[in-house]
Amino acid sequence: MNDLMNYLFIAYLSSTLFMTGLIWMVQVVHYPLMGMVGQAQFVEYEAQHQQLISLIVLPIMLIELVTGAIYTLGTTHLSKTLLYIAFALLILIWCSTFFLQVPLHNRLSQGFDIVAHQKLVQTNWIRTLFWTVKSGLLLACIRH
Repeated sequence: MNDLMNYLFIAYLSSTLFMTGLIWMVQVVHYPLMGMVGQAQFVEYEAQHQQLISLIVLPIMLIELVTGAIYTLGTTHLSKTLLYIAFALLILIWCSTFFLQVPLHNRLSQGFDIVAHQKLVQTNWIRTLFWTVKSGLLLACIRH
């Protein structure tokens, strides 16, 4: 059982670190550049963005969610408080994704909208910050 929990933690930590790196790239590079695509190509661009990014993020986010839930609820780790905080951040990330970013992407899929684009960039800082803090919390768990 202990080996299984170690593997779960490694999968949880790895998926979190992957998503942290990815969200920083999206926040600093990808989302700001969306405004430079141009009106004529934007609808197709946004459709391709949603399809292709989902191939990357959905499996990793699901791995992070499942391994995080199992590990957090099943471990006797000394840093249980840090694990609960990290998992709470993950739930908030999912809420931000589905209640803020997805609706904004849906709005952008109808055509470029500068207000929706600005809100997307602004609200994505929530996920960027939370994944960064979550990574730090999980890395701190290694020391305990």
